[in-house]
Amino acid sequence: MAEYDFDLFVIGAGSGGVRAARVAAMSGAKVAVAEEYRVGGTCVIRGCVPKKFMVYASEVTSQLKTAKGYGWTIDNARFDWKGFLHDKDVEIARLSGIYVTNLQKAGAHLLHGRAQILDAHTVEVLPKEGSKDAGRYTARKILVATGGRPRRPDFPGAEFGITSDEAFHLPELPKRALVVGGGYIAVEFASIFNGLGVQTTLLYRGANILRGFDDDVRSHLADELEKRGIKVVLGCSHQSIEKTADGTLVSRLNNDLTFDSDVVLFATGREPYVAGLGLEKAGVELNEHGAIKVDDFSKTNVDSIWAVGDVTDRINLTPVAIREGAAFAQTEFYDNPQNFDHDNVASAVFSQPPVGTVGLTEAQARHAFGKVDIYRAVFRPMKVTFYGGQDRCLIKLVVKQDDQRVVGVHVVGPDSPEIIQMAAIAVKMGVTKAQWDSTCAVHPTLAEELVTMREKYVPTEMGGA
Repeated sequence: MAEYDFDLFVIGAGSGGVRAARVAAMSGAKVAVAEEYRVGGTCVIRGCVPKKFMVYASEVTSQLKTAKGYGWTIDNARFDWKGFLHDKDVEIARLSGIYVTNLQKAGAHLLHGRAQILDAHTVEVLPKEGSKDAGRYTARKILVATGGRPRRPDFPGAEFGITSDEAFHLPELPKRALVVGGGYIAVEFASIFNGLGVQTTLLYRGANILRGFDDDVRSHLADELEKRGIKVVLGCSHQSIEKTADGTLVSRLNNDLTFDSDVVLFATGREPYVAGLGLEKAGVELNEHGAIKVDDFSKTNVDSIWAVGDVTDRINLTPVAIREGAAFAQTEFYDNPQNFDHDNVASAVFSQPPVGTVGLTEAQARHAFGKVDIYRAVFRPMKVTFYGGQDRCLIKLVVKQDDQRVVGVHVVGPDSPEIIQMAAIAVKMGVTKAQWDSTCAVHPTLAEELVTMREKYVPTEMGGA
């Protein structure tokens, strides 16, 4: 009789958990995956994938404006919110089905239900309506990949607001939306609502949006959002929300301002989804932020338990979770020790305009290296100059002065998420500014500005012209 029911039990069928399960199962290991909601996790079901569809839909407004500028006449353009939601849900169901199929092809057992850890080698799957998978299972190794959940604020009337989870299923498109938060989720949803014709206000308690990003990126994007019609309100927060008889939400702020809206969307951060997992029963340690504490190989303080993805709060990006899951499986089931390198991971904000970034901000580089060279360009993209548009792009390089290594690349403008992927390869390889400059430009493109900047940028407040 086998010592354990499974060689690996994965809790959570999101991107990281599924990748780990598939790679492990293809080694011949007996693998189980428990999922309490839908296979695919946050990214596929209620995160980056459906949100990107919403971004695409909302970008059509600016595309129509561009079309008019180029001589097209487009009459009676209308947006069907309910039709869009139906088609979005159909596509999400298709993608979720692919994840299920891939797990099954790899030989993994999919269990439908919420899993709880009972001890270092035992997991209990709780009953779920329509599922026959409830029961206790033992495993040689346990991997926690439960991701994160939106954080809700606590003040009078906060229950009237929604989070990003509910934003994907609004029965009606609101006429007025108040988006609360300054991170990438808040900025993206503000852009989505605005692009779909919703009167949108972005409210953030901090001095500027996108904390942790390069300061030039933050200020540039805030200006561009306002150009597009989003009201950006900084340095204040909610005191209360009241709901009137006609359904209007009245937000009262700590600076005596009030805002009326049909929807208040809280994008005030996410937290690791560890509630009710039973981690304490196995003695798994959490860090000061409530995330599962792991080493470089995603192993917890318990020899038989690992964790990957957002539940560890390292870099909360889907591709990172996938790479962490794959590295875990290679290490534990192929005798091929691997750990994912979290340095110089590129990221994108699908705002309007979008942001692409990799490496260090200017401030981080100055703290790390002292002297740095900055190359910076702000300009109107070629597409909008044709019809007199006022949109502006920002491109910025951060270069370590002593060895001239490019340590940061920041782009705000059309296609910047596509551009930054290629820039990330160069930064990861440690390319120097001279090598960067030796690359011939592709003309006419926005990206060519990256390899044609020769003049160092010195802000006027530091004595430059």
